[in-house]
This record gives sequence, structure tokens and C-alpha cells, in this order.
Amino acid sequence: MEKDILNNSIDRSWIDQLTKPLVISGPCSAESEQQILETARKLNNSYIQVFRAGIWKPRTKPNNFEGIGKEGLKWLNKVKKNTGLMVSTEVANSEHVKLALSFDIDILWIGARTTASPFTIQEIADALVERNDQIILVKNPIHPDIELWIGALERLFVKGIRKLGVIHRGFYTYNNPKYRNQPNWNLLLNFRDILPNIPVICDPSHICGNKEGILDIAKKAYHYFQYDGLMIESHCNPDSAWSDAQQQITPEYLLEMLKKLINVDKIHKNKKSLNSLRILIDELDENIITLLSERMNISKKLGSLKKLSDISVLQPNRWKNIMNKYLTLGKNLGVSEVLLEGVFKLLHQESIKIQNEIGNK
Repeated sequence: MEKDILNNSIDRSWIDQLTKPLVISGPCSAESEQQILETARKLNNSYIQVFRAGIWKPRTKPNNFEGIGKEGLKWLNKVKKNTGLMVSTEVANSEHVKLALSFDIDILWIGARTTASPFTIQEIADALVERNDQIILVKNPIHPDIELWIGALERLFVKGIRKLGVIHRGFYTYNNPKYRNQPNWNLLLNFRDILPNIPVICDPSHICGNKEGILDIAKKAYHYFQYDGLMIESHCNPDSAWSDAQQQITPEYLLEMLKKLINVDKIHKNKKSLNSLRILIDELDENIITLLSERMNISKKLGSLKKLSDISVLQPNRWKNIMNKYLTLGKNLGVSEVLLEGVFKLLHQESIKIQNEIGNK
């Protein structure tokens, strides 16, 4: 499919009619009718338009809580009638879709694991063919694959669904100490270059995996990258939540956060662009530091192995080969030879120092 066709045919009416950014909030999981209704009543509908709750929870391992199931849809329906909020939940197969629609759920979202499965996306798209006016949000796949993400949107589009949006929930990165799922802001910019018309909603809760970083991520998404909305998990008693307790906040704290985000003066376009570029650099620098830590840990293992095998720490031929290989790679990528030589000499010196310290113990 031509991506221009998809981009130009997106129906944004459902989100463009809002006078404030779209905010979707509620607990990670529906646990009881009381918990659902109490959380919903505490959400301020001057700032929050959509209540969310997970009814089916895909878990990595068996025997964990996998959602309350169909009963939870009745609770969502009560929220809709009692509060006037729209309601939303995640669907992972055609049966979920049929049940959710039978309870008049306003917005369905497709989770990261499901987005990564084209067959499952097709099954969901087929189940929506008679309800193509439904609002569907598609989370990014777990790994940073733009084409896989766009492919999911195209499968829904082919079935006549036009009220589409995406949720940026971050991408899995091995051993990232700061985030549960790394934002990878640059990939999002690339995605928006391809599909600039599609609404983009940020999910700081799943990016951070903790309460502390939510405001920072939400601020970056809303102020500097101009996202259309936010999905933030809230719970009437987060510490007792059955799933992802560490990343859920109270409705009261959510309101404070949204006031700080939304009720501020508009940022000048030039400053917005400057800060967004700085955020991209900061993310890359954090990745470099994480990789440096891993590299030095491997140097320690090398030092121990060389000591055990009575091998000299300094290996001049290997060092020469490494430099030749990386200088050639750097040249092909447009990286300064002077910069690469300086960086790798420092890395080499630090590695030798670490291995000598181990050898001398």
C-alpha cells in the first residue's frame, strides 16, 4: 500500500474536536468493580476524557494474573454511564474485539506483543470489518521496527478503519538502567515523517516502568515533540495494584501533573526545536554510557581469563586490526577519523588499565 494513501485518509475528527490534549487514564488492570468505579470517579474530567483498564493481560509467564475477563467489561460500561467518560481497553484477538464491542467500549488499543504478530492483527482487522467507525490505537511493537508498526495500521486500514492512532510505549532495550522501555525519540520522528497525520499518544507509564520519570517523559512528548495525547496509568490505591504497581499513580497526583503540563505558556518554536534535538542527543549519550559500562565489564572478564591463561594483557596485532576496521567503518558512516582514534585510544587505555589491575591482584 502507498503510505501517502494511508496518511491522507486518516480520520482525525475524534481527536481534533478536543479543546485539550487527549488524556487516557485508569489502572493497568481491572481488579474489582469498586476499584474501577472509585478510580474513575477520582479522575478529573476537565483534563481526562477517556478511562482505561486492562481486561485481558498478556503475561510473559503462566500462572500470573492475566486479567479479570468479560466481567470487567460490565464495570467499564458502568464507568461510561456514571461518569460520562469514554472507556477503552486492550484487545489481543478477535474474540476480545467482539466482546468489547458488545459492551460499547469506545476505544480499543492493540498491545505491543500483538502488533508484532501480523496474523493476529489480521484476525482483529477482520473482526472489525462491520464496525469500521471504531477508534483503534496501535502500540508500537516491542522492538524498533517501523515497517511492522505501519503494517499493522495498513491491515486495519484495508478493512475500512479510518479512526486510527498510535501509542508510543517505548522499545525493549537490553540492560537499560533508566527505562523499562527506551523512548527512542528519533525513531518516532522517523515514523512521523512517514505518517505525519496520524495521532500519536505517548505512554510514559510503560516507557518509565516507575512513577518517578512519568512527568519528565510526558513533558518531552507534549511540549517538545508535540504529541496529540498521553496514556498514563492511575489507580485509587497504586501500592496494592495487582499488576505494574510501581508505575501507577493516584488520580490526585495525575491531576497535579496535568496542570503543570497543560497550563503553561506555549514554548517558542525555535526553543522547542532546540530542546527536542538536545533530547535526542541526551538519549544517545545515555546509550553510550550504558554500552561503555558493558564494555568495561567484559574487559574485567578478559583480564581474569588472560591472568588464568597467562596471556599478555597488551595484544598489539589485535589493537592494530581493531583500529583499521573501525576507522574504515567510521569513514563509511562519515565519522571523523580523528574523533574515532581519540575515542578508541581512551577505551583501549582504560581496558588495559582494568586488565592490569586484575592481573596484579
